[in-house]
Amino acid sequence: MGIVRGVASREIEPLVETVMASGLETLEITLNTKGACDLIRQTVKIAKGRLTVGAGTVLDIKGLKLCLDAGAAFIVMPVVVDEVLAYCVKNKVPVFPGALTPTEIYSAWLKGATMVKVFPAKFLGPEYFREVKAPFNDVQLLACSGVTPENLKDYFSCGASAVSFGASVFRKEWLANKDFESVGNSIKRYIEAFRRL
Repeated sequence: MGIVRGVASREIEPLVETVMASGLETLEITLNTKGACDLIRQTVKIAKGRLTVGAGTVLDIKGLKLCLDAGAAFIVMPVVVDEVLAYCVKNKVPVFPGALTPTEIYSAWLKGATMVKVFPAKFLGPEYFREVKAPFNDVQLLACSGVTPENLKDYFSCGASAVSFGASVFRKEWLANKDFESVGNSIKRYIEAFRRL
């Protein structure tokens, strides 16, 4: 899953076309991006069903409802916000709350998380996933922060069900310079690494 933060409206169409051409199928746009709901709406329209578009950094019910109205198909949080999680579970919206400790991870799972986003994963690394999965083998984990094409295999082999990437691929300087080729090539490296699993 790709995570886009801070993208400008004028950049969204070529960016979305690049993402789809690169083979990525899931994109999250964070709500702390200016005009995020409009960007989600634009992305859904441009993608025409070829991309699953979700909202990230969702921290309250107001933001949740705005991004769902804009067409977000899933919700991601950096932490567990109980009312957001409960609303998504009740309304069958896929939801990925963020957690780090075993207690937080299992609590989020028990509350109905589709998958628990382990964030920030980079400070604990792939082996942490192996340790967490030992007692919680049914819990689905999403690795977020610090995942690279080089260590992607390690995260999956240690128990991650999915991985995400953001600023390392959707670099501000690349977007500002309209260097979508570099963005696309970077995405392809992740996809190639995934296909080698």
